[in-house]
Amino acid sequence: MPPPQVEPVQTAPKSIAGGLLLASFGAIAFSGKAIIVKLAYRYGVDAVTLIMYRMLFALPIFALMAWWASRGKPPLSRRDWLGILWLGVTGYYLASFLDFAGLAYISASLERLILYLNPTLVLLLGLVFYQRRITAPHLIGMALSYAGVALVFGHEITLQGSEAAWGALLVFGSAISYALYLVYSGEMVKRLGSMRLVGLATTVACLCCLLQFAVLRPLSAAIVAPEVIWLSVLNATLCTAVPVLMVMMAIERIGASLAAQTGMIGPLSTILMGVVILGEPFTAWVAAGTVLVIAGIFVFTRTAR
Repeated sequence: MPPPQVEPVQTAPKSIAGGLLLASFGAIAFSGKAIIVKLAYRYGVDAVTLIMYRMLFALPIFALMAWWASRGKPPLSRRDWLGILWLGVTGYYLASFLDFAGLAYISASLERLILYLNPTLVLLLGLVFYQRRITAPHLIGMALSYAGVALVFGHEITLQGSEAAWGALLVFGSAISYALYLVYSGEMVKRLGSMRLVGLATTVACLCCLLQFAVLRPLSAAIVAPEVIWLSVLNATLCTAVPVLMVMMAIERIGASLAAQTGMIGPLSTILMGVVILGEPFTAWVAAGTVLVIAGIFVFTRTAR
């Protein structure tokens, strides 16, 4: 979710500690989404049904968020509604569905590393659409991070073959979709506010996922194992709505830049949970690739800042 770009003027030590904890727990909760999806796939559910349940349970939360953030604000114009519809479909619905679909074929660790390339994709899209300059440190950071993903991907494709390639392509498409959201949402965030835009756009995405299920699946497909229902509730709350609020509260305390750096704990937590909960192997390839990705994004984000 796109955080509001707010930098506090003065920050007390307690506020910094609280902000770091919120940002850390938010990053870990976000990362748990991939673990829950992989667990749900073990009960024979498909991506269309699984994301329908996640968005069904998340819809009331995001609708309430949109209502709360809209109180006392001027009504939206036709241009605003069109922008919200566009961002909701491309930035949240498409990104979420491609991510869920890709997780059926690749490990949670590789999925998180691919999604972690998002800042580099935002810069590349900025170069294409706005002719933004790319510096040598940017290129170094990108080279490190993409080399890390390639290392883990190369190892995984030797084990799973073409399925891993297809899954990685779907997740990379998810990262591109969300990067497009970030590139185009800047003006609307300033005009509407982050929480209002997130609430409205994610509500649109939830409705799209429900409509997708209604069109592509018979009603009988909604009959799934009870474990899938409970995992979807956990995904909608602990791994979707709660981390959004945590990251927003963290940014209010420590600023967007420090909150983003704290988010680097995300890939590490995904790998750890993948090993402990899913039984995914932790190999030297995964370790080396993760180090390269995190080092590359660290260099990249410091240069961008």
